[in-house]
Amino acid sequence: MILCGNPLAQYLAHKDEIDAAMARALQKGWYILGEEVSTFEAEFASFLGVKHGVGVGSGTDALFLALKACGIGPGDEVVTVAHTAVATVSTIEAAGATPVFVDIEPDYFTLDPDKLELAITNRTKAIVPVHIYGQPANLAAIQEIARRHNLLLIEDCAQAHGAKYKGRRVGSFGDVACFSFYPTKNLGAFGDGGMLVTNSDDLANRARLLREYGWAERYVSSIAGYNSRLDELQAAILRVKLSHLDSDNQARRALAEKYDSALKDCGIGIPKTRPDIEHAYHLYVIRSQQRDELQSFLRSKGVGALVHYPVPVHRQPAYLGRLPGSEKLPETERAAHEILSLPIYPELSEQQLQKVVDEIHEFQGVCV
Repeated sequence: MILCGNPLAQYLAHKDEIDAAMARALQKGWYILGEEVSTFEAEFASFLGVKHGVGVGSGTDALFLALKACGIGPGDEVVTVAHTAVATVSTIEAAGATPVFVDIEPDYFTLDPDKLELAITNRTKAIVPVHIYGQPANLAAIQEIARRHNLLLIEDCAQAHGAKYKGRRVGSFGDVACFSFYPTKNLGAFGDGGMLVTNSDDLANRARLLREYGWAERYVSSIAGYNSRLDELQAAILRVKLSHLDSDNQARRALAEKYDSALKDCGIGIPKTRPDIEHAYHLYVIRSQQRDELQSFLRSKGVGALVHYPVPVHRQPAYLGRLPGSEKLPETERAAHEILSLPIYPELSEQQLQKVVDEIHEFQGVCV
């Protein structure tokens, strides 16, 4: 089976460096919030062009702690999209606030700024755009609306490590931004991990307190906090992978270009790229009105195409019919029935890519 993503292939590509980094971390004898974590926090913040990185236990925790650090809680509303991982929405509710949905742009799958202003009320405190699949959202338009309404901007960058918008890395535009290091991500650990980044000294300091029981000094909680800490082994692995991230992302873009060229005239929708951005291609997502049949056909041929995501958050049983904006998401609904993620990762071979393309051509020849 040709996998949609392949963390093992990434490990094998950098095995010697990763093994050495893990051995280094193990031999230090300090396994939580030590030198590897603090160094990785500084290196990742520098990579993004921001002042602070705060390593935490997962991307979900990063977003939750970002919301808490921003003082968002009961009575507040946070505007976001339903075309995202459930974590984007569940963390807003976990913080005590109410998620409010706006629809996505049909070409880019990201939050539609033209719909955004209609969702803002006197209870709105923040906007959470999601850079889905590695495609940056329309940050200029979203920033302008956030400034005009005095709202916080919290970037969900869980799928967009290294992506750029108008020459700047995503994660450097918001008041705070959140990353996941889940193993399949462009920058993936060998377990859970996450980071929130910011240029604000105050938000960074508050996030550091919140991630470890509110401790300003050990065993003394200055505020009520939580337990969400990035461990030393994951940080050591991520430091190695960070040094290869730009070249790995370039390999993803090269694969995407090959897909584009091979699939442009075969009756499916290939990804569109926003002008002035550098796509990270965490996923290569096509559109087909025969998506389910195509997915089943590909799987029968050994191609592991997946759907990200088959059920938008507002249609999930836990959220059905109870969150504002749920009734006005036609592009979100349409995307959920048409999208299909094809295999893409830096180590995907030309032969594997050609097999994916050949099988899609066969299916389209049968169905056209």
